[in-house]
Amino acid sequence: MESSSYADWLTEPLCVAIEEAAPVVSAGADEADAARALPPSTVEALSGAGLFTMLLPADVGGTPHRPEAALAALSSIAFHDGAAGWCSMISTSTCLLAGFLDTEVARSTFGSATAVGGVFAPNGVGTPTDDGLTVSGRWQWGSGLAHCDWVVAGVTYDGDKRVTVVVPRSDVKAHDTWQTVGMRGTGSVDFEMNDVFVPPERMIPQLGATPKSSDSRVLLPNFSILGAGVAAVALGIAERAWSETVHLANERAPQFSQRLLAEQSSVQSVIARSRARLDSCGGELFRSVEAAHHIVEQGEKVPLAARVRIRGAAALVVEESAAIGTEMFRLSGGAAVYDTSVLGRCLRNLSVIPQHIMVAPRLFETLGRHHLGLDFESSMI
Repeated sequence: MESSSYADWLTEPLCVAIEEAAPVVSAGADEADAARALPPSTVEALSGAGLFTMLLPADVGGTPHRPEAALAALSSIAFHDGAAGWCSMISTSTCLLAGFLDTEVARSTFGSATAVGGVFAPNGVGTPTDDGLTVSGRWQWGSGLAHCDWVVAGVTYDGDKRVTVVVPRSDVKAHDTWQTVGMRGTGSVDFEMNDVFVPPERMIPQLGATPKSSDSRVLLPNFSILGAGVAAVALGIAERAWSETVHLANERAPQFSQRLLAEQSSVQSVIARSRARLDSCGGELFRSVEAAHHIVEQGEKVPLAARVRIRGAAALVVEESAAIGTEMFRLSGGAAVYDTSVLGRCLRNLSVIPQHIMVAPRLFETLGRHHLGLDFESSMI
């Protein structure tokens, strides 16, 4: 297992799972980038190692991994392939919704799935029927849709009522919209439903839902876990960029120089500063989630201050990871500019992740209002 900002947070079972899947994930990274979807071998390796379902509630058949350890595992997967880490993050975080379904329904959907995915945004419109809703709509950002068995989607009905519906992948039409700068292998296509029937037992209220699972992890706020998951993936990619640059610096001298990059004081300073930044912000990310988990283990709700801490840590991890990815790319010179370069892919991926709404720079304005004692919209924190 690589030495990194997240290694100490991994548990032995997750170390074993990652060591089992990592060679296959690494081998499939180029194919994922070219095909704009994870190859079947990568999907099979991640699913077989349980890395798509790390937060599936225990009473639905999941393994009770601590959330901070699951996040560290996402970083480790992303170290080997950012797209694989992202798809694992989407499925793992979505699995928490199983805790809001009746146990048998949860087992027959989330519990039997290779992977799950979807979008919380309430872009769908539901029409009430005598025995459920018929749903139509189109959603963006359907990461990993090609390998999901079940899909969740946000729906509005009766004016302002919002639910998340759970539907089989066969009820969803994918649109090949994913031609992007980075994160190509995630296959985050648009998807559509047309008059899809959803029974009440596969609907979850988006506000005020009551958990039906005894697994304390389902009490963790959705947006906190999603934001932290996005950050964990960025951290793993930045760690890979740092590692690749350290390796390159010990083998390569710049043109017209007889000294290796590693022997230059300016390079030494950038490497040391980057290492400290990754360790510092990564550690706070995992500590903030660990603290929230301690709260829900006592059966209590995560207070706003703890949610703000997680979201701030996550946004800073992404900001620092993107900056470090750029620095490592520049430091590595011409070797990094080719499509075959791992550093090039890290740069592209780390250019895309900060665009995600959960970690976008404007989040700091909202968090700043909290710290300054001003009114702000806290429903998405």
